[in-house]
Amino acid sequence: MFNQLGVIGCGLMGGSFALAMKKAGLVRRVIGYSKSPSTTEQAKKLGVIDVAAESALLAVSGSDIVLIAVPVSATEATLKAIRHLVNPGVLFMDVGSTKCDVIEAARRALGERASSFVPCHPIAGKESGGVQHAEANLYEGRQVILTPQPFTNPQLVQRATDVWSALGSTVLKMRPHNHDAAFAAVSHLPHLLAFAYFQAIAEQPAARDYLSLAGPGFRDFTRIAAGEPAVWRDILLANKHEVLAQSKRFRTMLDQLEALIETGDAAALEAALRPIAEGRSAWGNPPPVTPPGRPAGK
Repeated sequence: MFNQLGVIGCGLMGGSFALAMKKAGLVRRVIGYSKSPSTTEQAKKLGVIDVAAESALLAVSGSDIVLIAVPVSATEATLKAIRHLVNPGVLFMDVGSTKCDVIEAARRALGERASSFVPCHPIAGKESGGVQHAEANLYEGRQVILTPQPFTNPQLVQRATDVWSALGSTVLKMRPHNHDAAFAAVSHLPHLLAFAYFQAIAEQPAARDYLSLAGPGFRDFTRIAAGEPAVWRDILLANKHEVLAQSKRFRTMLDQLEALIETGDAAALEAALRPIAEGRSAWGNPPPVTPPGRPAGK
């Protein structure tokens, strides 16, 4: 059990982690800080945190585990603010959706103290953010990706693994570049496409009529377009090279399918769509696989 959890960023992810730690009986006290005092006050009223800190540094003081749940663009400034209390033996983790930029931010901000920082990415969340949507079971049955570096304290990596496992998560380890490439393909680009697709409909003169006719397929496809814009701004910019590479691949495939529609070749169009449909059906219940860039033997 940990004596005190310090949460920097008491929103959906940080708040859910605090609730999960309490539910699992892994922490005695939770102290939280958010840039907006109203957020920490609400977190306290909801029982997410026990004490509201006036600064990030005060949230770290006395904590033996710290979760940094801020937008990835704020990682470096946050780590600089708490640098003097990043001590050996204290577990520091983040929940950022990109890892290469976060790791570089940690190196710049912490120097040798970066050994106490274990980069994490829980594959969990909702389209609605805010501490009011925090849930103690948000991480149950979810994957959590760790991207430790050669300089990361291996004991803290194991401790991070144990913590996430105790919350019901499946923990995997990947190299940061492979993580960012993979999630550009399966998360970041889909969000970009959902934003673009919904707006392409919404800006048409008959948008209201079209949307009134939308069914479950449209709702499923565009659900993630309701994500927090500031969060996705940061993710898309932080991982722009990988996102743009995936976007080009998508454009190439879309061009190919559009060309078949243009020609009116029904047989060729069906032949192109069939393996895609079969591939998606087969993926619906995929066997366990080793993620790309996962270190051997892990």
